[in-house]
This record gives sequence, C-alpha cells and structure tokens, in this order.
Amino acid sequence: MVARWGTERPTAPLVVALHGNGTSEHSMIEISPWLPHGPVAYVAVRAPVQHEMGYTWYLDQADLPATCAWLEGWLDTEGDPDRPVLLLGFREGVTVAGALMLSAPHRFSGAALLYGALPFDAGLPMGRGCLAGMPVFLAHGTHDPRTPAALLARTWEWLARESGAPLWAEHVPGGEHLAGAAVGGVATWLADRLDHLRAHGENPLPDGAEPHWPTVPGGRLPARAGGPPAVTERIPQLQVDGRPDGTLHAALWERLVALDGVSTAAATVGVEGTRSLLLDRTAAAGPDAAFLLPEQGEFAHQHPEPDGSLHLVLPVALAYDAVAKGWAVPHPLAGLRLGPGAVLVPAPRDGPELDTATGIAAAAHRYAAG
Repeated sequence: MVARWGTERPTAPLVVALHGNGTSEHSMIEISPWLPHGPVAYVAVRAPVQHEMGYTWYLDQADLPATCAWLEGWLDTEGDPDRPVLLLGFREGVTVAGALMLSAPHRFSGAALLYGALPFDAGLPMGRGCLAGMPVFLAHGTHDPRTPAALLARTWEWLARESGAPLWAEHVPGGEHLAGAAVGGVATWLADRLDHLRAHGENPLPDGAEPHWPTVPGGRLPARAGGPPAVTERIPQLQVDGRPDGTLHAALWERLVALDGVSTAAATVGVEGTRSLLLDRTAAAGPDAAFLLPEQGEFAHQHPEPDGSLHLVLPVALAYDAVAKGWAVPHPLAGLRLGPGAVLVPAPRDGPELDTATGIAAAAHRYAAG
C-alpha cells in the first residue's frame, strides 16, 4: 500500500517516504504539501508487517536485508529506472533508509533522515567514504523520548566523520513529533538538491579505482594520520579540532598565492578574515563546478586563525579519494548549491602535511584553470 502526492510523470524525481514503526504511510504523505512542489513525485510506502496499531518494517535488524530487497523490488516498478530517487525516513524509517543507502548507494540521489538512527547492527558495509556523493540531511530532536541518545550520537558522528556524505545536520526543538522546524529544514534542503539534479544530473559515484594525483609526489594520495578532523555540520563549515601552529597556515597560503595566475582578495562569503584565491575567468577554462564562486573566479579560500583550513573544489574522483583517506570533508552544500567535489581540507599539522595540502590545493587550481 502506498500514498501519493505530486506529479505522475514517470521520469520526475521520486521522493520515497518511510514511516516509523507502529504507524502507516498516511503519517508521512501528509507532510508532502509542505515540501517542494513542481516536477517531483512523493510516495509514502506502508511497512510490510502489521504490528500493534500500525505497521512495522522489521522486528530485528537481521530482517533488514529482506526488507530492503522487498523495497527495491517495489522500486523497480516505479516509473523510469533512471529517475532520481531520494529517501525520506522518520524514526525506524531512518534505519530502513540507512540500510537502503548502504546496501545500494547507486540507486539513491540523497536522503533526509529525521529523528532516527542508522542500522549499525545489520552487518552492512560502513567503511569510510562509503556514502561519498550522496547528500544527506539529518535532523535530531533536542528531547527525543524514543531513540536512545547514544545511538543518535553515534549516527550523527558516523555521518559527519566517516560516511563521506555531504552532510547538513541540525538539532530541532522537541523530538516526540515531526516538528515544523524539521519539515522546514527538509523542504529547504530538498529544494536545493532537486534544483541541482535538474541542472546538473546525478553526482558521479566512486568507482573503486584509486585515482592518479598529478600534483602529489608519486601520483598517489597517502592516508592522513588520525583520519578527518571534526567540523561544523552546517555553514559556515569550519574545522573545530586538530588546529596546528599558525605558521603552517601562513606557509600554505604563500605556496598557494604563488600558483600560476592566482590573485587574492578578502572573501565575500565565509567568516570574517577569510581570504579568497582567484583566477581570471576570461583565461581559466575550468567548468563552473570547479569554482566556489564561478562569477568571481574563486576556486578556493582559506579560513583565518585559529582554523587555517581550506575550502576548494576537486574533480569528483579526487574529492572522493581525499575524503576516504581523511584529507577532506565534503562541504554541506556539495551537490546542492556547490559542485559535488566541494570539500574542506584541514590545516596541515607538520611539514609533510604541508606538502600534501599544497598538492591537494594545486589539484583544485589545475581543475579550475582547465
């Protein structure tokens, strides 16, 4: 059983809503009028097992593979097989959405996860960077009476530090009911994601091959010791741990301004003190997706002390490699308002890291220069 709202065009983006245990499809489809209108279809699916006053997706997380297979089989009947599909999960629907994302990331263009936790006990692949290229919106209630706080924290931490997904995460008031703040946040995020899909199509997915880095010695990016840093999950995105001596920030900046054709300016976006690295767009042949601000020719910027991290845009294959090896964190707006290769590169902590960060930034310069 399903409930529908929106267009019936079989090629339009499809948002699949997954309710919590003990309710039904009607509890999710009713929020559709508050989500983006236009060429988009919403369908809320009823869980397959009757349970108490409603329906449930699983009685144990060991059941999740069968649930996912059932949903994927149903999805095969929903219009054009190449249409973008996004997931919208609430409570236990988040667990099911997470299982779908992890088991078949190639099938989904993004996910909004509300008041729920990921399936950590289902034996699904959860290696670093496994959700690269899949934008995720996460909302947790400030006082959630149902999902254990430790499980919510683990979900937030894994999505932010390990998943590789461009993550927009926020805490919203309450947590017992699907509040207006959460629905409003989903609506804004989903509108940006749908606009990006219409304009640029799907984000490329990692192909498993280790890419060649022409600007890094040896052509291969090493793994960063200790993994990626902690960063803020909304804009402004900033590094919040592992900040080194500011002399390394300055050394990195001096190397970047020496790249061919680079000019500098005070940034027009970012926290006060952010400095932009610019290329002349009449000479630079890179695509708009290679720039943070295409009209201004800004391909990178550096945040002021005590941060020192960089925002820049890499070719997608290099961005995914840098994320998987701990050298980059996806920008929350990557694949929404920015190109899918937009990342934060943490400030170097020593001389060898200074060399690697320089090579990563040089790859962004090369991408923008064309």
